[in-house]
Amino acid sequence: MNTANPIENIFLLAPEMLLAGGAMALLMLGVFTKGQGANRLISMLSIGLLIAAALAALFLTGDGGLVFDGAFVVDPMAVFAKVVIGTSAALALLLAMPYLESERLAKFEYQILLVLAVTGMAMMVSANDLISMYMGVELQSLALYVLAAFNRDSLRASEAGLKYFVLGALSSGLLLYGASLIYGFTGSTGFADIAIAVSGEYNVGAIVGMVFVICGLAFKISAAPFHMWTPDVYEGAPTPVTAFFATAPKFAAIVLLARVLMEPFGGMVDQWRDVVWILAVLSMGIGAFGALTQQNIKRLMAYSSISNMGYALVAIAAASTIGLWSLLVFMSIYVFSVIGTFSAVLSMRTREGMVEQIDDLAGIAQKNPGLGWSLTALMFSIGGLPFFVGFIGKFFVLYAAVESGLIILSVLAVLFSVVSAAYYLRVVRVMWFDEGEVEFVPASVSHYMITRIAGIASILTLPFVGWLIYNATTAGTALI
Repeated sequence: MNTANPIENIFLLAPEMLLAGGAMALLMLGVFTKGQGANRLISMLSIGLLIAAALAALFLTGDGGLVFDGAFVVDPMAVFAKVVIGTSAALALLLAMPYLESERLAKFEYQILLVLAVTGMAMMVSANDLISMYMGVELQSLALYVLAAFNRDSLRASEAGLKYFVLGALSSGLLLYGASLIYGFTGSTGFADIAIAVSGEYNVGAIVGMVFVICGLAFKISAAPFHMWTPDVYEGAPTPVTAFFATAPKFAAIVLLARVLMEPFGGMVDQWRDVVWILAVLSMGIGAFGALTQQNIKRLMAYSSISNMGYALVAIAAASTIGLWSLLVFMSIYVFSVIGTFSAVLSMRTREGMVEQIDDLAGIAQKNPGLGWSLTALMFSIGGLPFFVGFIGKFFVLYAAVESGLIILSVLAVLFSVVSAAYYLRVVRVMWFDEGEVEFVPASVSHYMITRIAGIASILTLPFVGWLIYNATTAGTALI
């Protein structure tokens, strides 16, 4: 990897430089321009900036390399993650535009905060040092705290932002304490040096520090038992913010967790696998059973997120090349399925305003067949039912676990998947077989298109999953 040529290093940092510089430029544009037209312009420029950053990661980073004395790494894993994060964030912002205007929340700060959060995510997936890891996590988190409470006139949103901030501060404390223990017992913050320090002896202090770091990152992906913030924040935050929370930040945090465990602690699999195993089982169980009683669709998606992060942890517990690329395949499919689902949720608008109860979907399949069919396909896909693209993701996760000898974990994952199918099927039953009087107003063009395209893609993209698997395999192999 290149570490010396400054010109090439600039290109390695192209996505982060675009995002950080673009956010500052858009901030100045927002300060000196006023009106609805200016806000729409900033939104479109922000979407273009996010897509440009994804393309820069794909085409300008070359063969990769190390930057800042090895604290920042660009490899196929980081490139893959940045493309998914940038694309999903652009879609989340596209979803937000009509909602923010209709709810009179259209302020240019929203776009700036989202771009800055994505900047932190890009740093997270390229972190190769405990310090750069923490900087990326906090840059993302501080922006997300504000986004959660973006609707200042809403008590629910303010409560969501406060809960997220307080519990996020706790997770940051766990992360910092773990990092300090690792530094104290290994003498370095660089991932490569830590790997050397822990490879030759049983380092109890480093193991304890590693567990604290895992706990801090488990909060970011809302893995149980660090999930307590998720249902309340998902319900209280504005729906486009919830859609964003459920996609790009989760992808960035799970990739960071995989990198931390497989690079500096790759030689200590026996020490951390049991911890990840327990987190996976708790997440799948609490997510599956917690969602069964939910009446609010955003809270249901929160528990669905907890459950699906459990399956992602199963892939990490496999600690193999197959586990890593199955993680990327599973998370990529999950992220874009969730984007489509929240696009459908944003279409749940009556003349009186937004509705969020599952019962509000009663009979919608007859009144709005396009929305009904699309949301049905997306529910089946996220649930991992056969003949839908989400099934491919779960299949490869279980395959990776079986290949690594995690038979009990695989069996538990299948059982929890059966339980979780109940609440996805419940949503479908309400749409198709219940009678309701709620009439939705026509959805915006962006919500209409994204919902339909995502619903169709959850079935028709099955033949094209091979392309995703090929790129994910390249990325996962590079990390090992």
